Amino acid sequence: MGLAEARERLRRARLYLVVEAAAEHVLPAALRGGVDMVQLRDRELDDDSLLEAAARFRSVCEEHGALFWLNDRPDLALAAQADGVHVGQDDAPPGMVRDQVGEELLIGLSTHSPEQLDAALGSEADQLSVGPVWETPTKPGRPAAGLDYVRHAAAHAGERPWFAIGGIDEANIGEVVEAGARRVVVVRAIRDAADPGEAARRLREALPD
Repeated sequence: MGLAEARERLRRARLYLVVEAAAEHVLPAALRGGVDMVQLRDRELDDDSLLEAAARFRSVCEEHGALFWLNDRPDLALAAQADGVHVGQDDAPPGMVRDQVGEELLIGLSTHSPEQLDAALGSEADQLSVGPVWETPTKPGRPAAGLDYVRHAAAHAGERPWFAIGGIDEANIGEVVEAGARRVVVVRAIRDAADPGEAARRLREALPD
């Protein structure tokens, strides 16, 4: 798949699931339920184990027509034949990542403030995450950016795909959509659900097309 096709699929994406390797078992149901992007984020694995997990994640994502992302490591994302690599504010900047990955990968970037979002819009990042909307145990110590930040992104991001992230679940996704989000990232709302497929379906139904 070329970068142009990947960007078009990214533009259509709405529901983004981020999980560690141990949550692999939820992927088939989650993907059937409406997840259209998956990120493998696991800082506990060594490189070889991460690549082994990435191969399995990529295979399931390909089967369901979903984009597969790897966290933090452009080198491993290339080796894993991922569709994209996601980096944070403390990682290499998107321009440097683009130099490393060329036209092979999509690039995602985390942002946590209007200033970071505005800077990211001038970068090589193909998509941005906006949050955390609410504090979340998956990012301990990261203060909530709140719904006002979602409203800022809705007003200023233009055509750049962006995903609200942080503590979003079935109970509060309506607030995020009302603030202007069309796309969301979730972890626990699907990973920890009794029925991951049904959880994904309900979240996807709450998002605009």
